[in-house]
Amino acid sequence: MANDSQQMPDRGQDGKGTQPKKRSNVFKIVLIAFVILGLWFGISKWIHGKHHEETDDAQISANISPIIPRVSGYITEVRVRDNQPVKKGDTLIVLDDRDLRLKVEEAEAALATAESNLAQARATTSASRSNIEAQQVSVATAGAQINAAKVTLWRATQDYDRYANLIKDHSITQQQYEQALAAKESAEQQVQVLEHQQQQAMEQTHYVSKQSAATSTQIKIAEATIQQRKVDVDDAKLNLSYTVITAPADGQLSKVNAQVGQYATAGSSLTSLVLDSSLWVVANFKETQLERIRIGEPVEISVDAYPHHKFQAEVGSFSPATGAEFALLPPDNSSGNFVKVVQRLPVKILFTQNGDSLLQGLRAGMNVNVDVHLNGK
Repeated sequence: MANDSQQMPDRGQDGKGTQPKKRSNVFKIVLIAFVILGLWFGISKWIHGKHHEETDDAQISANISPIIPRVSGYITEVRVRDNQPVKKGDTLIVLDDRDLRLKVEEAEAALATAESNLAQARATTSASRSNIEAQQVSVATAGAQINAAKVTLWRATQDYDRYANLIKDHSITQQQYEQALAAKESAEQQVQVLEHQQQQAMEQTHYVSKQSAATSTQIKIAEATIQQRKVDVDDAKLNLSYTVITAPADGQLSKVNAQVGQYATAGSSLTSLVLDSSLWVVANFKETQLERIRIGEPVEISVDAYPHHKFQAEVGSFSPATGAEFALLPPDNSSGNFVKVVQRLPVKILFTQNGDSLLQGLRAGMNVNVDVHLNGK
């Protein structure tokens, strides 16, 4: 019995025969590991936040030039396709130019008419000046003839006076007296005729002078008309040149919204050209993030299309106003209830590694993540 009592297991206070469980240390180890990881993550984020400002509200931007015809017309040729790279000066679209060629011919004909009118006005002016000289000669000739006639009148008057005294004494015949009288009256009439002719010649000279002045004015008008017609010709030729639409710079086209036979209206966009000159990023930072950001600070950019590559850039400039101010309907906080909303300011970021081959694969509008290294750290 004694042996049986010694072999019986110990019982606890509850009278049951179960042994006490040993607590496992795995839970404590896992809990401590999570705490350490949490602290490490929080401290690293805090340290990173002191030297970095980040945002994912950012997109790649580029210079986009719309291809817009300057004149209206039917499309006769489309020499490009969608998404095609082009060089500056390459012909993109050709419009029907027959109407504009007629405009050029019409303007050139009007110019020729104006030049003919100028030649005619110059010829008329030259003739008028010749007539003035001729009339001046006529006036001078009439003056000389008047002087000669006055001399003749003086001699005839002297003869008449002598014959008048002689007829009283019957020293001469009546016939001789009458001849002297007739000679005197004839000389008087001749002087009157010549003076009248001189007056007409002077009036004609004055009229021709006015006519010459008028034709000189016509020359100036004709010259001004020629200048206007030349401008019309240049304008018509310029409009004719607009029928060939060329690329304004190197780049890549978007979708080409043009078909042969389509009527293109002046001012309507047919396609767009994304220029190759540069790419940049527009990052919309919260206004609370801008205190420590400075122009020239280095930036690290992650593009969603290339998640394993970091692009190097720098802060280029700040927008003069928030994005809300440039909206179609900017907010007006002076009316109604006011709810404060954190505003975002566009910041232009410039790529610095132009030799990066992956830059060629970037496209305008791609989403990016921007990380600004404050104070270069």
